[in-house]
Amino acid sequence: MSVEPYGADEESAAVLRTVGRVIKMCRERAGLTQAALGAQIGYSEEQVSSVERGRRAPMEEFLDAADRVLEADGLISALKGDVEKARFPKKVRDLAKLEAEAVEICAYDNSVVNGLLQTEEYLRAVFDSRRPAFSEDEVDQLVAARLARQRIVEGTPPCTAFSFVHDEAALRRRVGGKMVLRRQLERLLDVGQRRNVEIQVLPLDREDNAGLGGPFHLLRLREGSTVAHNEVQRTSRLISERKEIQILELRYGVIRAQALPPRESLAFIEKILGET
Repeated sequence: MSVEPYGADEESAAVLRTVGRVIKMCRERAGLTQAALGAQIGYSEEQVSSVERGRRAPMEEFLDAADRVLEADGLISALKGDVEKARFPKKVRDLAKLEAEAVEICAYDNSVVNGLLQTEEYLRAVFDSRRPAFSEDEVDQLVAARLARQRIVEGTPPCTAFSFVHDEAALRRRVGGKMVLRRQLERLLDVGQRRNVEIQVLPLDREDNAGLGGPFHLLRLREGSTVAHNEVQRTSRLISERKEIQILELRYGVIRAQALPPRESLAFIEKILGET
C-alpha cells in the first residue's frame, strides 16, 4: 500500500497541526526552547520542531513525556487518540474501520504472513524491504498503522471470527532473517490457539491452488453485506460490487478446501519451525 505524506490527507494534516500548536503553546508557556524540551524528553530539536509544525505524528511516549515536563495536566496526553487516528492515511483508516465492523474476516496470503498476524519485527522487515525504500518516518507510520489494526485480533471477548489461509511459501520465506521468521511462526502457533481464529496452510506440493491470482481479504459486516480488500504492488482497493464479491467468496471456499485443516495446519507450522 503506498504511503501518503501527512499533508496529502488534509483531515490527518489538520489534526497534526492542531496537536503541534497545543504542544508549542504549552512549551512557550513553560519558557522552554524546542532544543530544551527535546533534551528533557529524549528527542532531538528537529523532531520537536517537526511535531510542532504538524509534519510528524508524535508517538505516545513523546506526548506523555511532553505532558509531564510541560506540566500540562493531561492536556497533551489526551491527544493520543486523535494522533493515533491521524497517524496513517485515510484509506488505511477506512480499512481499519471496516475490520472493526466485521463479524468475520477471511484472508488468503501467498507471499508474506498476513498483516494482522505479523510480529512488529517481521512487519518492519517487510516495509524495510520495499524498493524504492521508504523513509524512516514512512516506515514508522506504516508500522504504527499495522499494529493498530492488529488490536482487533487481540480483542476480548472475541466478537470477530478469523480465517487465515497461507501458502506454504509465505511461511518459509525468511523475511528479516532466520530468528525473525522463527518468532513469527511461534506467533502463528500462539494465535492459532484462539477460539475465534483458524489458520490453515496450503502446502506447496498441492497440484491445485485456486489462489494463484494473489492475496485478498473478505470482510463480512454486521449489517449483512460483504466487502473485499485487494492489495497488489502499489494498488490497494476495496471491492463492494456483488459480482466480484461472489467470485472471491467462491475462490476462498475452494482455497480453504485445498488447504490443510486447522489442526493439521498448526502441526505443519510446527514442522516448518523445526526446520527453520
